[in-house]
Amino acid sequence: MQRSLPLIAAIVLTPIAAVTTLPVVHYLQSDRETLTLDANARRNVPGSFVRLREGVTHYELAGPATGTAVLLIPGFSTPYNIWDPTFDGLTRAGFRVLRYDLFGRGWSDRPPARYDADFYDRQIVDLLDALGIRTVDAAGVSMGGPIAATFANRHPERVRRVLLFDPGYWTGTPLPLVLRLPVIGTYNMTVVIAPGLPESQWADFAHPERYPHYLDPYREQMRYHGFRRALLETLRNNMTRDVTDEYRQLGKSGKPVLLIWGKSDRDTPFEFSAKVRADIPQAQFHPIDDAAHVPHYEHPEIVNPMVIDFLHQ
Repeated sequence: MQRSLPLIAAIVLTPIAAVTTLPVVHYLQSDRETLTLDANARRNVPGSFVRLREGVTHYELAGPATGTAVLLIPGFSTPYNIWDPTFDGLTRAGFRVLRYDLFGRGWSDRPPARYDADFYDRQIVDLLDALGIRTVDAAGVSMGGPIAATFANRHPERVRRVLLFDPGYWTGTPLPLVLRLPVIGTYNMTVVIAPGLPESQWADFAHPERYPHYLDPYREQMRYHGFRRALLETLRNNMTRDVTDEYRQLGKSGKPVLLIWGKSDRDTPFEFSAKVRADIPQAQFHPIDDAAHVPHYEHPEIVNPMVIDFLHQ
């Protein structure tokens, strides 16, 4: 009997070990964050960097140093290349244009912070102050839309106009428990959500086959520690808030607003445009045919002239 104890223990403990070991193995296999984002990693990266109170921010500023700058705010998980056609088009048209990576994305730092509306607002304030920019026309795509609206509402003296491209529209729906729980949420972000994030971006396009290199910067950012944590904390602290109040306050402000929406959007469905228009009755609305969540990227030949005309008004 005594000689059988090791065998019995092995039989009993093997399923337990499998249950506890397999998730760890799966986690390690799914973890692509193997690099540290520091000055050495950024050595040959285009654009500029500035250290703000919560970390280093990656940005690009181009165009004449006079006039109101156009601030381009990216979305939930994308680097600032999501603004490529708009940035290039506006700078060629003679505008001063500033785009940047949100903390946690692209080549900006991934500070251990609460990624909420206050956090994203502080990044804009600190970035503009560091660059000596007082007033902007604030443009936001997807999650950048509520960020732009919040910034305009909190700092009305610093925002002349607001431009919204398929803006995020959330009404305070709680996050699923599997993402709210500390350990389980991290595990599910790593194993379930993150591996499919790059390919999921193709749903933002009506014709993804036209942009074979669009995801290269996206995949690169995923190699650096802190990307997944930033997204998870954003889901927990920012995308569970009710943004309708922000849009309604912007509507009451009377500020000029341009609203552009892809008719084939599956991320922020096109029917939500009616809700945003009701909240912001002064918005100039332009639905874009043959475009999904990023109409400015798919059809700059249509959208850029609309933007330029709006900015000249």
